[in-house]
Amino acid sequence: MKKIILAAIAVGAFGFANAQDMKFGVKGGINSASIAGATGTSAKTTFHIGGLLEFKASDKFAIQPELVYSNQGCTYTGGSIDLTYINIPVMAKYYVGETFNIQAGPQIGLLMSAKEGGADVKDGYNTTDFGLNLGAGYDLNENMMLDLRYNMGMSALNKDTTYETYKNNVISVSFGYKF
Repeated sequence: MKKIILAAIAVGAFGFANAQDMKFGVKGGINSASIAGATGTSAKTTFHIGGLLEFKASDKFAIQPELVYSNQGCTYTGGSIDLTYINIPVMAKYYVGETFNIQAGPQIGLLMSAKEGGADVKDGYNTTDFGLNLGAGYDLNENMMLDLRYNMGMSALNKDTTYETYKNNVISVSFGYKF
């Protein structure tokens, strides 16, 4: 019975992908990353790079899951907190016009490394980060796109939340190419 259900899900997913206008793409850009709740810190400029799939359900609506390597963290006097994630956002895109869209969706981040002043501090951080993305995009042409996105962390970064709770805040500007 489980095999029949899994086969039906696979066939349905394959049928959905084939019935839609689907494009694969790559993207990359800069981040302005900070950690909410961390006093005496400021944003740092980092980068992100990854891939995406855009499933257009209609002229006005699309779903865009992504897989993105992202550097995040913050700076403070005398050092920085450097966090690297594999982020998996799933964006709902509403096309206001032919080329301009607004976006919203959840994101899960998997912590790959955490360093403070060059020392490994990953044991003090939660390995999973949940966030909410809000943004806008502009299609320069059929293949090239620009995105502006804000990721608001919803879960605590630090394991010990006795005194403070830290959360990711990231503003991203991306350039992408869809095939």
